[in-house]
Amino acid sequence: QVQLVESGGGLVQPGGSLRLSCAASGNISSISFMGWYRQTPGVERELVATMSRTGTTNYADSMKDRFTISRDNAKNMVYLQMNNLKPEDTAVYYCNAVGVTSMKIFYGGDYWGKGTLVTVSS
Repeated sequence: QVQLVESGGGLVQPGGSLRLSCAASGNISSISFMGWYRQTPGVERELVATMSRTGTTNYADSMKDRFTISRDNAKNMVYLQMNNLKPEDTAVYYCNAVGVTSMKIFYGGDYWGKGTLVTVSS
């Protein structure tokens, strides 16, 4: 069974930085897309950034100048470097994986982690 576990969230002051990590497990041989989404209470989950296995990235316009996504395919991990954080970045950040190959079987659906809370406040 595929599992995603996020880490790295916490409290940071405005202008600060955080690096989120997400580890995928479950006899995985490859993952087509990995990415990050975020959600605040009463608001739909929104895209932060995604990255294909070959390195193609997609960012939300409001975050592309401050956030950087990267991944380690060998370790089945994805990272999100967040710089110059603002109070409006406060949210639960979720890791996402799409197109997982496990035990030579391709699963085309979405997998989600449980989320990690990022709070930007002075």
